[in-house]
Order: sequence, then structure tokens, then C-alpha cells
Amino acid sequence: MDPSQAPPQSESLLQQAGQAFNAGDPLRACQLAEHALRLDPGHPEGHYLAGLAALAASRPAIALDHLREAVKRDPGRADYAVQFARALCAEQRTGEALAAANHALGLRPTDPIMLLNLGCVYVEANAHERALSVFRQAASAAPGNAFVQFNLAMALIALGDTVAAEGALEACLSLRPDLWRAHGMLSQLRRQTPQHNHIQRLGALAASTPQDVEAQLHLHTALGKEYEDLGDPARAFVHFSRGKAAVRRVVGYDARAHEALVDALVEAFPEPLADDHGPADEPIFIVGMPRTGTTLVERIVSSHPEVYSAGELENFPAELERLAGTSAGAPMDTRFVEAALRVDPARLGAHYLDSTRPMTAMKPRFTDKRPHNFLHLGFIARALPQARIICLQRDPMDTCLSNFREAFNPASPSHRYAFDLLDIGRYYLQFRRLMAHWKRVLPGRLLEIDYETVVAGQEASSRKLLAHCGLPWNDNCLRFEQNAAPTATASSLQVRSPIYRTSMQRWRKYEKELEPLRRLLEEAGVAIADR
Repeated sequence: MDPSQAPPQSESLLQQAGQAFNAGDPLRACQLAEHALRLDPGHPEGHYLAGLAALAASRPAIALDHLREAVKRDPGRADYAVQFARALCAEQRTGEALAAANHALGLRPTDPIMLLNLGCVYVEANAHERALSVFRQAASAAPGNAFVQFNLAMALIALGDTVAAEGALEACLSLRPDLWRAHGMLSQLRRQTPQHNHIQRLGALAASTPQDVEAQLHLHTALGKEYEDLGDPARAFVHFSRGKAAVRRVVGYDARAHEALVDALVEAFPEPLADDHGPADEPIFIVGMPRTGTTLVERIVSSHPEVYSAGELENFPAELERLAGTSAGAPMDTRFVEAALRVDPARLGAHYLDSTRPMTAMKPRFTDKRPHNFLHLGFIARALPQARIICLQRDPMDTCLSNFREAFNPASPSHRYAFDLLDIGRYYLQFRRLMAHWKRVLPGRLLEIDYETVVAGQEASSRKLLAHCGLPWNDNCLRFEQNAAPTATASSLQVRSPIYRTSMQRWRKYEKELEPLRRLLEEAGVAIADR
């Protein structure tokens, strides 16, 4: 081919790629853009379009390569920089994504969609103050964009401003009543009363969307929460059940496969792992079943001036998947365990720590509060021999009920168990079995602490937590509700209040409805406390 003809032909191919992308065919768009790049390898717009299309096609590694090249060739383009930061996030390189986002912000983007994307990167990097600033800019530029209003509300919630968050959520729903998750968040913002609730609106929407799985999940979960607030647990349970049943019909959970995974993990780490000197003692891993107090403990520990709250990081499982060569984000299974055991632990530890930079380098220690990391504790202990681990335990019935009450993302591989009450019970039994094993093979590394013990004796529990982490005592840890660090978990509202006891023994309100769960747990040897 005559080289002089390459640029015009590449431009034509890029035009076709753009048309394919706009028509909703990102795979075709990526193919056309890559064809154009074979003719003109240095074309920054070609790399940008190929990267954007690869992101949309869920091919983050390919997207990252193209977008890195686009930024390298034209570092002054804000849209290139924003999408590069997004690709880094998609690859769980949150530290690098934060640096890339800061570069993009310095280019002063004004397009509201670019600002929305940039704010979402900051959320992923746990930089919620910057996210809030960017979302506010986006809302000013596009006040009629419901997604901007929703993300603005989420940033406000993470930073504790529930009054402003309520206004943003109502603005969002006035624009898009079908943004279902916003209804659930609105119900969570405050305790509902007979004079102030959303039951009529929620009920009408739920009745009008019987085939919409996402609508049914969020609307019925919100109704359950509001009826619970109004003192009607029987009706609340009906709605929690309807929301979960809608998802359970389309999301499968294989309890036997999960039991086989736990078998494989127990067999993979049969002997106690040494508490050695390793690459760093920086991370403090906080694990447990979701909704068992992990956020409360994270807030206590991160109130210490030497500890940075890094949030729920996906970095460790992402780096383990990457080095093991397994599918990113796929459900953990026995084949994954086999592949992961071949990964060099020192390399894994170094990759994990590098992936958290620069955000975790602000203080000597940092918390990594990803509850489901309890599945990875053997790999964590080998890769980071000095890291401390804290596991939250909670009353078995309250643990299962709290998971049943939560509208987890149906697309999350970690939460497939959470859409059926007895599946939750079966998952809890495997959690209990695995944690008993980790407690045996990680002597000195793992501290188990009960949520109820923390609530009943905050100071004694806080001292125990800090001692386990090798941290000196600090009175700030008794005032965790004053911790200004953002938190974006389902408990973000609760942990901004002093410790309260209202969540303890909540399951007693639902004793009749939870009887099948109780039988399942007791038949497996779990003691359920009587009154």
C-alpha cells in the first residue's frame, strides 16, 4: 500500500469507528479503530477511540494500552486523560487512577459527562472530597442530568451531608423516577415516620414494574426498610422477600460449588503460616460477612492519626487474579485456587502495595476493608507476612438477616448468595467453617472480635484492636463518629453517630419469618441464643 494513502484511509476508518460506537457496537468500533491504527500507528484520536470502545466492550486491558498511548501523544486533551483514568480504575489500579485523575482535573474539563466520569474515578480512588467538588461542577453545568444528581448525592452521603443528599436524590428522581437505586438510598437517609415516608410512591412504582428485576429489588427493599421503621416487621419482611425473590429468579447461586471452594482453601493452607518479617506492615485488613460491623471497626481504627482509611479496595483480589492469569472479576472457584497457589507471594505483595499508591502513602498504615477478603486470607498472609487482620463476627441470626435486608448489586459475583434467606444461611455456615480454619493457621495474625462486644465495651475493644495492629493508644479512637474521613459503604450513615444498640438482636422482630433459617443453622451446630 502506498504510505501516502494511509492517512486519508485511516481517517475514513476512524469515522466508521465513531459511527459504530455511537450506534452501540463497541466491538466493531474497536476493530475499525485498530485497523486505522495499523495504517497510522501514531494517531492519538485512533488510540482514544479504540480505548473508549474497548472500555465499553469490557476489555479494560486493551483499553488501558490504547488510552495510555493517546495521553502520551496528546497530554493536553482532558477527555483523553479522563478516559485513561477510567481505564486504570477498571483494571483496579486505583493509585495510578488517582494520579491520572489529578492530571485530568488540571486540564480543566468543562463537559458535564467528562466531569461525571472524572468524579466517578475519584469515588473509586476513595477521594470523595474531590469527587464532590467535581460532581458539583457537573451539576452546575447540567442541572437536568439525573445521573449527575445521583452521584452528587452519593458523594454527599459519603461525606455525611444527608440534608443536601436528600435534596439531590429528590432532584434525581424528579428527572428519572426509574433510577431505582436512588429510591433505596432516599429511604436509608433517615428513620421514616407516619408523617414523613415514601411508602405510597414506592408501592405504586413497585406495582407498575412487576417484570423489572432492578426495580423490584430496590423498591421492595426500600419498602421493607420503611415498614420496619414504622413498626410493622411482618409487612417489612414480605417486601424484603419480594425484592430478593425477583433477583433470585435470574441470579443463580451454587451452594455446593461454594462449599467445594472452602474445601479447596482449607486444603491449600493446611499448616500454620509463620508470622514473619515481610515487605511492609502497612495494611490492616478488616474482613467478615457484610453488614456485621466491619465499617464500625474500620472507623475506630482509622480514627488513629497514623492510619489512613483506604475504603473497600478491590486491589488484592485484582492483583491476585492478574498474576494468576484468571478471568478478572469472575466468581472465585477451585480452579482459581489452583492457579493462585502458583503465584509468587513476594511479587503479589509488592504488586498489591504498589497498586495502592499514592493514596495509601499519606500515613504509615492503612485499612483495607473489603469484607469478602476473608476468602483470600491465606494468600494475604503469605504475600504480606506482617499485615494485621481483623475479622468481625456477629450474632448468626442478625448476620443473615442483615444480608437479607440489603439490596446488594445482582451483578456482583461476591453477593450471589444474598438473594435467598436459606442461601444466606448456607453461605454463613461456610464462612464460619473457613474462619475457624484461618484462626488455626494464622496464629497471632488474626484477631476475631464480636460486633456485640464492640458495642458493649467500646474502649476495651478499641484498645484491643489497636494493640493487635501494633498502634499506640489514641483517644480519637473513642470518638470515631467525628472521623472526617469519607465512607461510601452501606453503613456510611450509621457510623457518623455514636455507638448504638438498636441493631443488636434485630432478628427477634422476625422470629416467625426466620424460623426456617434458625432450623438450618441449629441443625448445622450453630447455637442460637435464647432470650
